[in-house]
Amino acid sequence: MERRTIGAGALEVGAIGLGCMPMSWGYTESQRSLDSSLRAVHTALDRGCSLLDTADMYGPFTNELLVGRVLKERRTDAFVSTKCGLLVGEQHIVANGRPGYVKRACDASLRRLQTDHIDLYQLHRADPEVPVEETWGAMAELVAAGKVRSLGLSAVGARAVRPARAGRAERRPAGGGARPRSRMHDGTLAQLERIQQVFPVSSVQAELSVWSPEAREELLPWCESRGIGFLAAMPLGNGYLTGTLTPGQGFEPEDIRARHPRFTAEMMAANQPVVAGLRRVGARHGATPGQAALAWVLAQGRHVVPVPGTKKERWAAQNAKAAQLTLTREDLAEIAALPPALGSWD
Repeated sequence: MERRTIGAGALEVGAIGLGCMPMSWGYTESQRSLDSSLRAVHTALDRGCSLLDTADMYGPFTNELLVGRVLKERRTDAFVSTKCGLLVGEQHIVANGRPGYVKRACDASLRRLQTDHIDLYQLHRADPEVPVEETWGAMAELVAAGKVRSLGLSAVGARAVRPARAGRAERRPAGGGARPRSRMHDGTLAQLERIQQVFPVSSVQAELSVWSPEAREELLPWCESRGIGFLAAMPLGNGYLTGTLTPGQGFEPEDIRARHPRFTAEMMAANQPVVAGLRRVGARHGATPGQAALAWVLAQGRHVVPVPGTKKERWAAQNAKAAQLTLTREDLAEIAALPPALGSWD
């Protein structure tokens, strides 16, 4: 698989990563299987998807334990990315950026992952009660101690009010053309400017996909101009862009899509043109809609690494194969002309 670099340290990873969260948290619990998840991780590594993305809050803790079982056998094949800064309770999630906690969290992650170092340690969310420079400084000390190789900021949850898209007359080309500035990542950009003064940022992780292209406005260019890697979270639109989900199918209560406005029966039906367009583009190359969606993310820059999440071996292999698909100018233009997705968190 093609290799891409992350940060000034030129850390190399496969062009497509593996998001491990669905194996333990956030998605349909009844379909989780430890054996199936382990096979999915091995399959991804076999095909060059070296970046394994996890976090201590996934489970919580069980996802790192799962990844650790693979790392015990194949540490040299993997680029390990995990996160700190969020605590999970029964009914809530809170940020904790206190320096002492960050250092303890790192040691705990190292034990669960069964490794002596973490390749990329990400701040999952900034703690509003702690200056982000203090948290970042503690993480930088972990680099100096040899426990961590590089640092990243996760901005997956950075969602402000997106442009109104309720009426067909307001629709603009997805990924192209004039559209109102979303201001979605203003807070993240401000944090990045501050922590960059403390210790170099190697990567930023944020949502980027055909139906959520807002990061292209300012966040992606900010990273590119500074040689910072961009980890594209949810590049398959939480599974919607694969074309395998049926409008109105419903989701189990703990599945994050059960509360997501884009996964109501009405919005899933309304956004079918997005999937249909990806299906047309993919068919010209003998590829699936999901592979076309991942190829679109790869086309956004040499510093961009999509990190699709899955818990099944079949999908891990299919996602990896998307690295072989290069979209033409005509393909990209057709995707740019698709209607923007309806329904958002606001």
